[in-house]
Order: sequence, then structure tokens, then C-alpha cells
Amino acid sequence: MPDHIFMSSPSSDRHSAAFEGSAKAEIVLRKPVATDGAALHALVAECPPLDRNSLYCNLLQCTHFAETAVAAFQGDNLVGFISGYVVPQALPTLFVWQVAVASTARKRGLAQRMLQELLTRPACTAVEYLHTSVNPDNTASRALFSALASALDAPLEEVPWFNHDEHFQGAHADEILLVIGPIQKKKFN
Repeated sequence: MPDHIFMSSPSSDRHSAAFEGSAKAEIVLRKPVATDGAALHALVAECPPLDRNSLYCNLLQCTHFAETAVAAFQGDNLVGFISGYVVPQALPTLFVWQVAVASTARKRGLAQRMLQELLTRPACTAVEYLHTSVNPDNTASRALFSALASALDAPLEEVPWFNHDEHFQGAHADEILLVIGPIQKKKFN
């Protein structure tokens, strides 16, 4: 199920301690690899209300969708991740599925930096539109994608998409589709 951004807060001493030593290390962005799947699974678990996927799904995000995903590492620690894919039926559209940022990497523009990195990838060369879904109450996600639309000098439109009752049978809040585009990627090159 598609997700959106959430900035996590450490919920355990283990998580907090894992990042203490790397707080000053530079954050490096790269394509994910299979061995990042478990770290992605742990990061998403630390980022409620993001929907948790199976570890197997996270492994697929890190392999099958690596060209349209960004892993952010601070030292050896995964502190941010974006998963997405080019929509087969809606070329040239990139759908951003999930954005997660650890609390230790917040307030540094990491989510915006990861989105910009993703849009400059060869797999996204033809992309003219970016889609993502958000819960109507998700102000962090709305702010992130609104800022991206501004940076791209692109319009942002909200379209009803998945309904709480009709699609989720009452088990999940509505999801609104955010449509950004056409985008001007050359601003990031």
C-alpha cells in the first residue's frame, strides 16, 4: 500500500545508540542494494504511521526498484529512504511510494535532497510527472511535496484516490493523490 513521508523519532535506546556515533558524519545518497533490505525494514518500523511492508517486499524495493529508490546513509546507518517506481500505465510518471527519515537526520532537508537525487537518475530521464499519495492529515508529506513542486516550478494538484470505506474497507484513512507536473528537472542538474 503506498505511503508517504514520516520523520521518525527513536523509540528505543538501541535505535538512539545506533546513531550517536554518526551524528556528525556526512549523509551519503546511493542506490540501495539487497543487503539494505533489513535496515529499511527496521527504519520503517521506527517511522509510524508508515505502513510496514514485509521484509521480502523491502528486499524487492532494494533490488527490483533500486533504480527508482534512494538510500541515505550516515556512516553505516540507514537514516533515510525513498522508494518509488515508474508507473507502467502512466509513462512518464514516477510514483513515490514511501519516504522515511530517521529523527537523527531531520531538519536538514534530507527528504528534499533524496527526491531531487531520484529525479536526476537515468531511470527518471523521461519522467514528466511525479505522483504520491497522502493521508489528508499528513502535513509533513504535504509540506515536502509542496516544496518540491515549488522547487520544480511545477503545478501541484490534489485528486481523490483511495477511499477509506470503498477501497480500504474502513481499515485505513483516505489517500489523496498528489500530482506534480510537468516538472522542470534541469533545475537540479
